[in-house]
Amino acid sequence: MKQLKDARRLVIKVGTSTLTYETGRLNLRRVETLVRVLSDIKNSGREILLVTSAAIGVGAGLLGLPERPRDTAGKQAAAAVGQSELMNTYSRHFNEYGHVAGQVLITRDVIENATRKQNAVNTLTQLLAYGVVPVVNENDTVSTEELDYAFGENDTLAAIVAGLVGADALILLTDIDGLYTVDPRTDPAAEKIPVVTKIDDQLMAMTSGAGTRRGTGGMQTKLRAAKTAAAAGIPTVVMEGLDPKRLYDLLDGQPCGTLFEAE
Repeated sequence: MKQLKDARRLVIKVGTSTLTYETGRLNLRRVETLVRVLSDIKNSGREILLVTSAAIGVGAGLLGLPERPRDTAGKQAAAAVGQSELMNTYSRHFNEYGHVAGQVLITRDVIENATRKQNAVNTLTQLLAYGVVPVVNENDTVSTEELDYAFGENDTLAAIVAGLVGADALILLTDIDGLYTVDPRTDPAAEKIPVVTKIDDQLMAMTSGAGTRRGTGGMQTKLRAAKTAAAAGIPTVVMEGLDPKRLYDLLDGQPCGTLFEAE
């Protein structure tokens, strides 16, 4: 884990199941802890970019819906409500610890268009130069492509952002502490794989889809994200995000989760 210990520019992605309760409402204690840890890491001299999910899930919770909407219009409406709550919460907590958060919403056409892509790079780079913590999410309120998971959900978005800014490491926080031989939630014989040197078809076949009814990703999307980051020369760690303070252990060089080595 020495490469994580020396990493200066970090892209950290946190998923819906980590940020929210089963009700869809934000887990405020965990969000506050996450922001406090990220602020402290930033105080140490590292640069932080936060890629966040949960806009649709939080919006559904605030609207009193029994579950995430399944139709596109419903998802877009929930995202509009949830994104405002998310950004307000992040901004308030980062301000408490002396840092400024800046919202960056990205759609797929931004990545596919050379000019818009460069504009996104310029914006993210300048935000970092100003000492801002960019808080990145998909622009679900206007883009149907993302709602159909053309990005591979925010795991792949995080890998793309890591490549755009030349990150030293990508950290995916989830509800499982890394990659296992089988699903540890259903099989007690599951064994964690501490290091992956190459993501191949056999490894992809081991994984499944979304882990919770609130999340939309799963281990497969994380493997695809790790593969994208590896191709850009960026190592990825998939680790449990239920206790954000474990980020300290990771950045101190201690084994955490699963490390996917860069190519």
